[in-house]
Amino acid sequence: MPSYLSPGVYVEEVASGSRPIEGVGTSVAAFVGLAPHGPLNEPTLVTNWSQYVAAFGAFTDGYYLAHSVYGFFNNGGSAAYVVRVGGASDGTAENGASANGAPAAVSGSAARAALTAGEPKQLGTFSVTAVAGGSLSVEVADPEGEGPAERFKLIVKDGDKPVESFDVTAKKGGRNYVVTQVKERSKLITVQEAAPTAQLARPENQTVALVAPSAASSNSPAVPAGSDESHPGPAQYLGDSADRTGFGGLEAIDEISMVAVPDLMAAYQSGAIDLEAVKAVQLGLIAHCELMGDRVAVIDPPPSLNAREIRVWRQETAGYDSKYAALYYPWVKVFDPASGQSRLTPPSGHVAGIWARNDFERGVHKAPANEVVRGAVDLELQITRGEQDLLNPIGVNCIRAFPGRGIRVWGARTMSSDPAWRYLNVRRYFNYLEESILLGTQWVVFEPNDHNLWARIRRNVSAFLVNEWRSGALFGQRPEEAFYVKCDEETNTPESVDLGRVICEIGIAPVKPAEFVIFRLAQFSSGSGELEE
Repeated sequence: MPSYLSPGVYVEEVASGSRPIEGVGTSVAAFVGLAPHGPLNEPTLVTNWSQYVAAFGAFTDGYYLAHSVYGFFNNGGSAAYVVRVGGASDGTAENGASANGAPAAVSGSAARAALTAGEPKQLGTFSVTAVAGGSLSVEVADPEGEGPAERFKLIVKDGDKPVESFDVTAKKGGRNYVVTQVKERSKLITVQEAAPTAQLARPENQTVALVAPSAASSNSPAVPAGSDESHPGPAQYLGDSADRTGFGGLEAIDEISMVAVPDLMAAYQSGAIDLEAVKAVQLGLIAHCELMGDRVAVIDPPPSLNAREIRVWRQETAGYDSKYAALYYPWVKVFDPASGQSRLTPPSGHVAGIWARNDFERGVHKAPANEVVRGAVDLELQITRGEQDLLNPIGVNCIRAFPGRGIRVWGARTMSSDPAWRYLNVRRYFNYLEESILLGTQWVVFEPNDHNLWARIRRNVSAFLVNEWRSGALFGQRPEEAFYVKCDEETNTPESVDLGRVICEIGIAPVKPAEFVIFRLAQFSSGSGELEE
């Protein structure tokens, strides 16, 4: 109490008894995967595509991380933590690029080829590397006929004998771009960018002798995409919470609400891991989400499965049963700026972006379905209604193409067998409520545990839930039908108070999605108002 020692008027500030609870964010994703360079096993926050490219490089053949993050931002995501697994621990790329992106990121085939290729040789603003044995050299010569100044001829020789020839350009983006042409056609060399795009220029006419690869035979090509050397094993994905590696590195970040591992499928496609290893990593991801209790795993299916096969995989091979995981099928086809062609990619990154967009536009209580998949030009497989009739009840959220309505997510279920947690929006909405109330009631700790405190808790929590009801997140025509908050002598017995506990019981009625919309039509006689038999 303040002391009043002299006559006068005193003005005092008093603490308000109301401490409003604010809703937490629900749209922060985490991606664990492979990149040509960047911090290793260090969750890095990126808030747009440019930041991701600066930290980890652009699209890379054989990897899905960049496409997933791009799809996330393209579909409405605003923030994501990226964890790079595998590669050099000093942050350098497999091709020698530094973590800050200089020189520019190279194609994935070139990066993997460097694992067994000879020493790179400078070719102006490019570098060239031998990926096969022999006395190889590369000659830069004038092109045949007139043309733009950036055109040139690249001739690969074995001794004095020309064995490959390319009519190419140093201008990036064209079909005859030197990096693209060599990557698609050459079995002997790889060409990489050794300078930022704006500085790329036609190399001068010259002949450069190449160093044969030390670990390759005379006919060995580059290391195939996704080989064991370029993909980490399950242990590196799972990581360790003490060392802050893999999934364990995400435990210290509270704001994450969704997690995806798209490059797990790249490793499977390459033969680096089998389906048992895929299952082990996905089970580890689900266990991470269950342990944290505030995030949901976005599960990718193996590629090239038809509806019958994905049903068998879901029920027999994988058999996951978790309210903290959701499975989406099939893969989506997207445009690949690196190659100028379309390619299939796991759907998890695009789906995470849709979750974020749905949360922003409608709210986390609304099921993230019947939403357009931005950036998807096609699907790996067109799902029929009959096939979805078999997949939807077992928790496979289908992505379908509808004439005139585009490609849309057409399912919103978790992988749980518990009917109470069947719908994804219910799980994610409870995560939102739990986290919001947890953070909004920290002031309660060490307060006097009496009736006054219980009343303040009831008032603050009820005020928060009333706002949720008014926004349409809770079911009921009145607040009393939508929720209840109980914090009194019954929940706080003398024994509980003596132990220093204050217990508040909260019940809510979340809205469920209108998953099956049924209109019953019947004929009736005009004027009579009676239905005809």
